[in-house]
Amino acid sequence: MGRIVALPARGEVFADSRGGGRVLRASWHHEDGVVVLSLWRDQVCTGTVRVAADDVPALIAALTDGLAQGYAPGVAGLERSG
Repeated sequence: MGRIVALPARGEVFADSRGGGRVLRASWHHEDGVVVLSLWRDQVCTGTVRVAADDVPALIAALTDGLAQGYAPGVAGLERSG
């Protein structure tokens, strides 16, 4: 089994909507010029992606655009309760 490394102070943890101990960890590594996105199940890292700092704005824009489109009026399959 691999060594478990604590999440750096410059990071966030996001729970998977499916539960089951799944989370996404996002941690900045400024010294390397990357943000690391890692997938965890309980205390085991199951995969990582190192995104170059220069590419992070495009990733954020893609997530923001997708979220905005998903809640646009008239989008099929999405209903808001008031």
